[in-house]
Amino acid sequence: MTGRRKPHGTDDADGSGGATPEGAPARGARTAERPVAPATGRRGLILTMLRESTSPLGIGDIAARLDVHPNTVRFHLDALAETGQVERVHAAPTGPGRPPLVFRARPGMDLGGPRNYRLLAEILAGNLAAGPDPAARATEAGRAWGGFLVDRPAPSAALSRGEAVRELVRLLDDLGFAPEEQPAGDPRRIGLRHCPFVELVGTQAAVICPLHLGLMRGAMAALGAQVTVDRLVPFAEPDLCLAHLTTADGTR
Repeated sequence: MTGRRKPHGTDDADGSGGATPEGAPARGARTAERPVAPATGRRGLILTMLRESTSPLGIGDIAARLDVHPNTVRFHLDALAETGQVERVHAAPTGPGRPPLVFRARPGMDLGGPRNYRLLAEILAGNLAAGPDPAARATEAGRAWGGFLVDRPAPSAALSRGEAVRELVRLLDDLGFAPEEQPAGDPRRIGLRHCPFVELVGTQAAVICPLHLGLMRGAMAALGAQVTVDRLVPFAEPDLCLAHLTTADGTR
């Protein structure tokens, strides 16, 4: 696939299949997200201490207050900095040499605070389901996003069926579908062992499953593939959904 991918942030010259969905993130940011875990235990104490302090604190200051080894404090501060909850700054200079690093809580809302994306998803899915022709609208929304999220080839490149299917499988894997190419040795199907929105399927399957179908179709269209996803069979087995592939002429 080297040398064939469309540069991120570039739309098709004719505008077909290249429109960026409104509110879309930076191209390439497609991996299933995991929220920042709340800081608990000693790490939580350090974060609280930094929030309550009127000035940045050094490792030694924090270690003395908690009566722990500085290396323990350094370990937790590095983790908090990695998640964006604290930031490193230089202390005010007091003499020759580089001033020491100190730490302060990052301004803004706590990135480790509670989330409720499921409620947001339920609100949006419910609104879509309450409108006219929800399955068609969900399929179209998925198609737009599938074309945006997939890594498209250069205009001069022509993907084989196998290459296009592998690109689709890669996208589905990034999004958390746990795909299986050719389940049971059948090249006409892609198995999906996980649904990233499984909690919503019980009440909103009428829009969630068409959304997934449209996403796969949009990805294949953006790849210029001579193969697409004909249909999606939700829960063909208790832990497996099946995407059935077909060629442009309708053969499988």
